[in-house]
Amino acid sequence: MEPPAPRRRVTIVDVARHAQVSTTAVSKVLRNAYGASPAMRAKVRRAIDELGYRPHAGARGLRGQTYTIGVMLPDIRNPFFPEILDGITASLADTEYQVLLGPGCNGEKEEARVTEAMVDRGMDGIILVAPVSSRAHLELVGTAVPTVVVGRHGSSPLYDTVADDDIEGAALVVDHLAGLGHRRIAHIEHHETDPTRLREMPNARRADGYRLAMRAHGLEEWIDVVSTSYTQEGGYRGTQELLARHVPDRPTAVFAGADIVAMGVLEAVAEAGLSVPGDLSVAGYDNTTFAAFGPISLTSVDQGGREMGRNAVRLLLERIADRGRPSTQVILSPTLVPRRSTTRPSD
Repeated sequence: MEPPAPRRRVTIVDVARHAQVSTTAVSKVLRNAYGASPAMRAKVRRAIDELGYRPHAGARGLRGQTYTIGVMLPDIRNPFFPEILDGITASLADTEYQVLLGPGCNGEKEEARVTEAMVDRGMDGIILVAPVSSRAHLELVGTAVPTVVVGRHGSSPLYDTVADDDIEGAALVVDHLAGLGHRRIAHIEHHETDPTRLREMPNARRADGYRLAMRAHGLEEWIDVVSTSYTQEGGYRGTQELLARHVPDRPTAVFAGADIVAMGVLEAVAEAGLSVPGDLSVAGYDNTTFAAFGPISLTSVDQGGREMGRNAVRLLLERIADRGRPSTQVILSPTLVPRRSTTRPSD
């Protein structure tokens, strides 16, 4: 028995005939262009659904647009990054654009490979989430294709940026803990290995914000920063270092630079036979979904991941429409979400 012949691909001509409109009208609907009435749009959309029409990306690319957006995520294990992705996909839901993901793997070589692949495949725009690449590489990407950088500070005329006010976010944590009566407040930061990009990275801004806030509360002598990594393992190792000290020198509160770090803090505290918040108050950053999970109930800074994604899409579509417009930097204001992981110190 011979295999069935492959089904012929439905074309824009087929859609036009089925909807009894011109191919120009179908094209306007697909491009969301001016000139198509609501009734026309409904008729074309109905024909598209009934025929199962899908635009041919290769043919679109030859005409200069593929309707694909590349999104680079540095670490799929970090639960904060899906928050940004949710904002991106929700903002593109009513458009013809399709999101394609690429893993950056927290490395410059891996990011370069992914972003270059996105450029080579003719994507209409790229959103880079928390990239670790050099500014020179980011500008190279921005020269090749409309680009928005999310979760990294600094500015460039070649790409737009969306970031959180990380200094203010760190201050919110210190203000909260100091207000509860804590003095020995430690911070677990991500160790930055490249000094040339240090001032642009959110982890450095959060550490700076922590130090500034401690000084503002007259707690300079208790400034205590442990440098590990923004991973669960980093939080675990940093907390082991803090708990290894003699009891009088131990912190009564820990500000973890990210919620994923706070998970490692909680693991190390439990392993040591201590409790949160009885022996140690813990606060995170990102307000990820598991922070609100009842048994965890983590005090955390909400930096608006979905709002970051929505702003990234807005800026990217604006830049796709007008490559020559001035670059834009969006800074979002964070809020603190107190939960049961923080309370007054026991001593």
